[in-house]
Amino acid sequence: MGALHAGHLELVRTALAQNDRVVVSVFVNPLQFNNPADLERYPRDADADARLLDGVGCQMMFTGTLEEFFPGELEGGALPKERLLDPGPAALGLEGEFRPGHFAGVATIVDRLFDVVGPERAYFGRKDYQQCLVVRDLARRRGNPEVVLCPTVREDSGLALSSRNALLDATQRAAAPAIHGALRATRALWQTGERDADILAAVLTRGLAGHGFVVEYAEVRDPECWTAERPAGHLEQAVALVAVQAGAVRLIDNLPLS
Repeated sequence: MGALHAGHLELVRTALAQNDRVVVSVFVNPLQFNNPADLERYPRDADADARLLDGVGCQMMFTGTLEEFFPGELEGGALPKERLLDPGPAALGLEGEFRPGHFAGVATIVDRLFDVVGPERAYFGRKDYQQCLVVRDLARRRGNPEVVLCPTVREDSGLALSSRNALLDATQRAAAPAIHGALRATRALWQTGERDADILAAVLTRGLAGHGFVVEYAEVRDPECWTAERPAGHLEQAVALVAVQAGAVRLIDNLPLS
């Protein structure tokens, strides 16, 4: 969605290493914002984005408007709700709960972008973990493209790179690496043999305390059997996921435990 950073460029480099041509769409998608104020303040700098992409060898950057992507389909400047795609079971809970309608907007625009470009492969960063699952399931239902999930790129402090990081003030930026610290502490507990989701989530929550965050969720899920609620019993595999508010800035992160 623009305001490109090193994480996005790493996706492009990975794609360039595996394909003959790489196309990048830059589009702040209004369909996936449930908060108009968040859409309004989302950072945008298309010229800077184009220079960065050119610098790493991307062959094409393209954008558009909602009307151009959905010609003749808008009503009052918006896409009717019945035109939004069902994002599937991976949208249940967590981001799906705190951002109602978000994943339907993601699935709808990504489906249309796949129609426009016709890619053989599509590259997404794991920082938006639940979104990755939604897109992967969408591609499976379509029968194309192959979805390649790439590791989260981080600052030296451990903070996951995000376009929203530019909106953090000095105090919030100093506190933000505690998110990765809490995730790492949870993984360390997993590595000792702990497999109970309640205990793992409690450690994750404790790691976020005292840093000025408003915690929306600090949870553990089975990535291969996604559920709206925290799974019960012994986990064979798991990912820890976090969403917090740092002032007016919403930050998300995750870390595979298994």
